Amino acid sequence: MNHHRLQSEVEKSAIRKVSIRLVPFVALMFFINFLDRTAISFAGPNGMNQDLGLTAAQFGLASGIFFIGYILLEVPSNLALHKFGARKWLARIMVSWGIVSLLFTWVQSVEGLYVLRLALGIAEAGFFPGAILFLSMWVPSRYRAKVLGLFYLAQPLTTVIGAPLAAALIEQHGLFGLEGWRVMFLGVSLPAIVIGIVAWFYLVDRPMDARWLTEEERRWLSDELEREHVEKSSGAHHPSVRTVMFNGRVWVLCLIYFGFIYGLYALAFFLPSIIAGFQAQFGTTFNVIEKGLITAIPYLPAAVVLYFWSRDASRRGLRSWHITLPALAGAVSVPMALYMSSAFSTVLVLTVTACAIFSALPTFWTLPTRFLTGASAAAGVALINTIGNLAGFSAGYLTGALHDLSGGYTVPMFVVGGFMLLSAVLMQLLDGADKRALRDTRTASNA
Repeated sequence: MNHHRLQSEVEKSAIRKVSIRLVPFVALMFFINFLDRTAISFAGPNGMNQDLGLTAAQFGLASGIFFIGYILLEVPSNLALHKFGARKWLARIMVSWGIVSLLFTWVQSVEGLYVLRLALGIAEAGFFPGAILFLSMWVPSRYRAKVLGLFYLAQPLTTVIGAPLAAALIEQHGLFGLEGWRVMFLGVSLPAIVIGIVAWFYLVDRPMDARWLTEEERRWLSDELEREHVEKSSGAHHPSVRTVMFNGRVWVLCLIYFGFIYGLYALAFFLPSIIAGFQAQFGTTFNVIEKGLITAIPYLPAAVVLYFWSRDASRRGLRSWHITLPALAGAVSVPMALYMSSAFSTVLVLTVTACAIFSALPTFWTLPTRFLTGASAAAGVALINTIGNLAGFSAGYLTGALHDLSGGYTVPMFVVGGFMLLSAVLMQLLDGADKRALRDTRTASNA
């Protein structure tokens, strides 16, 4: 009895220390990461589009072209992380993208913007799946929904804090002789370089090397993770790195993720532009700071819902409806926002969309590491994120192009709703297939 209680105490303190020591720091890295890649959405309607003479389609292409370099190097980058260790690789990625992001301060043409967005994608490649993989290597699977939920809080909070921060930097027009949007790029890039250098010294690759854990905590964490690794490796359906690329289940997860990320980036890149359009639509006028604060509104409730939703998934055990219900809520709310009669009701409905997308994402990321381990987990997580980021490219480019063709956001937002509906349907189909496979296995073992 005492042994079990002692083990339970060691378990609790180990998970608590990981949650306090590692998760907030990796979340801070993610915060800066998401702010730097979406900074263009604040720059666009606040002087950049005008200064560089961009159409909506060109702005959409500049937003989306980022993902081409990102996609090409995603899987190789995650395999490099597996080989060289997360500490060095994540720090290297962060400093690289900080330097590229800094160069946006002096961009002079549409072509220069395309080149820098492409280079930013190449520099950032592998950071997000690397961070997911890194945190997954620190906690047993039963704690992953909770830990990834805490990590994911950084994404909606990027906009809650980042939108007013970007607006405040844009207001510093004339600082160092630069336009406001150029000051903003300068201000959001420098933290990436600084925190990247700090990460090299702060992060630890594995529990056995963590001096801030006691000997018992190190041993318990290492033993638990090794036991899980052995269980997954000995499973009949454990795929190798090569077969991950042709694994049907991995590809269904890719498509489910695609729908969510399409919605996420359609919202991230175009929400500031949609808010800027309220003046013509509803006759309301907002200054730069007010626009920044309105952009932040949907993301604060999203952070709260994300926290409680992933906590429920952790306590109850992940159910398919933890992902299906948010997908359906997003599918309905995105097109619905177009038919609201005021700025307030439009933002309210888009808040439902943000809550839907963010509540599903951390619970979604517990799925691949349930049946993948080691290098195959690195490849699988990277592949799913790669396909998701195709949605990042498509959302930027298609939303802009469809807006230019149709003269409004109606058609592009119905496309977003369609992709999120597809995610809901595929999640239910995957859940049905898993239940059938489990039933067949039980029947075979009882025979």
